[in-house]
Amino acid sequence: MEYLERRRSLVDGRMEAVLDATEPETMTDRLEHVSLSGGKRVRPIVTLLTFEAAGGELEGEDGLASEPSRNAVDFAVGIELVHNASLVIDDIIDESDLRRGVASAWSAFGHGAAIVASDGLLGEAFELFSADERAMQAVTESMVELGEGEATELVEQPASESEYMELARRKTGALFRAAAELGAVAADADPHTVEAFGQYAERVGIAFQIRDDVLDATADPEELGKPTGQDAEMERPSLVQITELTPEEANERAQDESDAALAALEATDSTDSEAAGYLEDLARFVVVRER
Repeated sequence: MEYLERRRSLVDGRMEAVLDATEPETMTDRLEHVSLSGGKRVRPIVTLLTFEAAGGELEGEDGLASEPSRNAVDFAVGIELVHNASLVIDDIIDESDLRRGVASAWSAFGHGAAIVASDGLLGEAFELFSADERAMQAVTESMVELGEGEATELVEQPASESEYMELARRKTGALFRAAAELGAVAADADPHTVEAFGQYAERVGIAFQIRDDVLDATADPEELGKPTGQDAEMERPSLVQITELTPEEANERAQDESDAALAALEATDSTDSEAAGYLEDLARFVVVRER
């Protein structure tokens, strides 16, 4: 796993530098609490792996001398900041006291300060995306989808499996799609390749969300690092809650999405590289993860 850890270190190092430069100091502390307290960093890793699979080079991962490699890392950090901003709002809506094993932002700082922190994360993220018009477009489209998904979850909850799948595409799949598209954009991939990587990641995101639902219904909260049973308590749409599917059957749906992701990856012009291999592994891992 050293390969992935080096890329995670690139993301964490750049993220620390971005957040450390924010003002005032109180804001810095709050943004760091949200973004540096843990997390799997799945989305930024997808950005960097896609960048490499599409032919980009991280140049030994230390110098980042080229503009594409610097953009790739900045885009990776940016998509993680967007994700973290959305989690702050999710925790407010869900009244969740815990995130990644520590106090959620609203629990630690209050509702107003948490909302300001979410806004701060989005501002820093879009500053990182501003280097490329295509990057801005990819993230903007994903934010529109994410917002529509959040609104649907609150006011027009899905009542069928097909409606749930559309919600999962918007709420989770869209941000995964943007993560992959950003990597392909940084590598200056052609539009077909950008789209194919996006399709791959969207399917991974849907599988990830379905597995999240299963874990919420079945996992131990201490092992998961956050409260479980929230979907039922908050009457929040979950594949397990709105259908008669068992957790095992829901996992089968996640597997279907994983298989579709792998098929989409085959349609890319990805290089036969270690990065592409890890993208394949990710599509398989999201349906069996325990956290």
